[in-house]
Amino acid sequence: MGDDELAEIRRKRMAQLQQQAAEQQVMQQDDLERQQRAKAQIQMALMQILEPDARERLNTIKLTKPEFAGAVEQQLIMLAQSGRVRQKITDAQLKELLRQLAPAKRDYSITRK
Repeated sequence: MGDDELAEIRRKRMAQLQQQAAEQQVMQQDDLERQQRAKAQIQMALMQILEPDARERLNTIKLTKPEFAGAVEQQLIMLAQSGRVRQKITDAQLKELLRQLAPAKRDYSITRK
């Protein structure tokens, strides 16, 4: 192989790698935009479902337990979509829902022999 052939192969490979990188970047950007739209839709739904105090409480929970808060958000949205929420949920109602959804705390007892 001559130097010209090696240079051509390198050039083609570099072009291929650049194209793959560009495609991957576009896909990542599309995924990010899709996630942002989904978050915005969830926030809009929660604004319609929850009173401001309840929404503030849910945001506080989201800071400490994001997985649990996400599950609560999904549950609230499902309740609203099924028509089971007729008026905005108050803070007291949200507290009760949180008690129902919270995992049971384990009681640890230590005995020494």
